[in-house]
Amino acid sequence: MVRFALRPFALRFFARHSSVLASAVALAAVATVVAPSAAGADDTARPGSRVDVALEWYDVTAQTVATAGAPTQVTNSRTWAISWLAAARVLDDGPPDGVSRPDYQDAAVAGAVHTALTTLAPARAGELDAALRRTLDRVPDGPAEDLGLAAGRAEAESVLADREGDGLDAASVNAPYATPAPAPGVWQPTPPAYGPALQAGNRSARPFLLDSPDQYRLPAPPPVGSARYEADLAEVRAYGAADSTVRTARQTETASFWYGSSLTLYTEPLRVALARSGESLPERAALVALFHTASVDTQIATSDSKYAYVTWRPVTALQAEGDTDWTPLHVTPSHPDYPSGHNTYSGAAEGILTALAGPRTAPFELTSTTAPGVTRTYTTWRQLTQENVDARVWSGIHTRTADTAGVRLGLQVAAHTLRHADELLG
Repeated sequence: MVRFALRPFALRFFARHSSVLASAVALAAVATVVAPSAAGADDTARPGSRVDVALEWYDVTAQTVATAGAPTQVTNSRTWAISWLAAARVLDDGPPDGVSRPDYQDAAVAGAVHTALTTLAPARAGELDAALRRTLDRVPDGPAEDLGLAAGRAEAESVLADREGDGLDAASVNAPYATPAPAPGVWQPTPPAYGPALQAGNRSARPFLLDSPDQYRLPAPPPVGSARYEADLAEVRAYGAADSTVRTARQTETASFWYGSSLTLYTEPLRVALARSGESLPERAALVALFHTASVDTQIATSDSKYAYVTWRPVTALQAEGDTDWTPLHVTPSHPDYPSGHNTYSGAAEGILTALAGPRTAPFELTSTTAPGVTRTYTTWRQLTQENVDARVWSGIHTRTADTAGVRLGLQVAAHTLRHADELLG
């Protein structure tokens, strides 16, 4: 099994990324600020015209989650994490002597991801079986195919068994939560639906690598009436209102662009990093696995901090101050303000992508289901984080403190994931 400390990958990994591990929290401290697009005809071909099995099954996973995923984001992140953790582990084991490594690896990846996905998204069994046949049709019959497929299936079954009952199913994630008594600063159901609190159950789920959900619990948010609190609220009042006269058209577009699911919005950036990586297949599978296990742990840690402080949303605060007609640009999600979940996710994503793919990349385009017709171009992962921070303020649904604290938490969990990667993959 994987033991990064004993493998050449480990030496390269820590030599390249030790500075990221050391600086992740410092970077966060100064932070102030859909289904993936279809692959091109030759997009999954690697040098030598061999079909890239990592991209092939990345797209299969994305399509599966997009069409048959759970109603809760963290449950879908779990599907990604289990599928690709199994792939990363089986690839590191490698084939027996005398067996073709490339053919074994193709069969192993297909076997691992197919087994995990058919278990977690059985409604897609037909499409998944067809994808498996396409991969195996390219692999010559013989020991490499048979052994790789069997090893992949066995690894997936092992990971699935280990994660059984981890509390990340949709019902557990949205376990009933008693609304606290009204008081200044305390979360209450928000308009227009005034629905119950969501995602409270995340804080009771079992993480992949964190010692406990509260391991990186954030310090308390600024108290009601403090200078920081008043500045945050004034910014949301001016820039986040549905009828704001100071928010620019570009800022409104940014708010709409990042209003959708973080999992959906980051599917394409991770694919870009995977497609452009020059690392080996095991290391590229580990990139996907680490990204999504960090995402799951970040969402668990987010829920812990949210429900530790149960901070009211800007719409509640502003209406309590007398702005009874104040309405945010976008509907406020039904859970506490602090920290912003979009920004914990973006912080974790930035941390993993920066460490494993470098801080910059060639320009890539990104679209959003919540901003139809808009295409944006990026060259760094940090740009995605910066836009997320601003977007939630301009949507009128988070304070800037909730956003920047969220980035800090996500970066901390990402750094923890990288430090303990050998425990996860081994």
